[in-house]
Amino acid sequence: MTLVESITLFGIMVLLAALPSSSVALVIARAATFGPANGIAVGIGIVLGDLLFVALAIAGMSAAAEMFGGFFVVVKVIAGLYLIWLGIRLLTSSSAPPRVPLESHQGKSLAASLIAGFALTLGDIKAILFYASLLPAFIDLAVISVQEILTIVAITILSVGGVKVAYALLGARLASIAGRNRFTGVYRKTIGSIMIGAGGFLIIRT
Repeated sequence: MTLVESITLFGIMVLLAALPSSSVALVIARAATFGPANGIAVGIGIVLGDLLFVALAIAGMSAAAEMFGGFFVVVKVIAGLYLIWLGIRLLTSSSAPPRVPLESHQGKSLAASLIAGFALTLGDIKAILFYASLLPAFIDLAVISVQEILTIVAITILSVGGVKVAYALLGARLASIAGRNRFTGVYRKTIGSIMIGAGGFLIIRT
């Protein structure tokens, strides 16, 4: 995994983490209601969930490469098509971001916030499909090294965690920005285009 590939993957994951979503809404809700520390705790829970999905994606894709050999090319094509499908959905979906009701998360403890973030992430099972689709565009999972795994883990922590912490620290101020339909619409189209490009690149690379 080259430095350019690492920077590119980091940039894509930052943009995706900043996309108005239920996880962003939960971070803002906890931070605005109970203070930035609770928002950060939610962010940590989200990162832990993402790291679990990354581990499952790496293990699953690596096993597929070893077991099926040439058939893995088909798997990578399917992964590329999945990214393109995600991009098209972002381009055509409603610009209104999902919201998390404040009253549905009343516990004030940091542990409750962390668990809420972790549970919310685990509830999005399609995230593992996303990681299994995105990672092969930047790394050969058939011969992945320990150093590359550590690089992916670091990128996930810094990109996803960094964005969620920023949302938590700014809290209520960002709530109005995240809810602006015009801002959200433009952002979704930008990310959708990036996903389509990544999917096309993955298919061509096979």
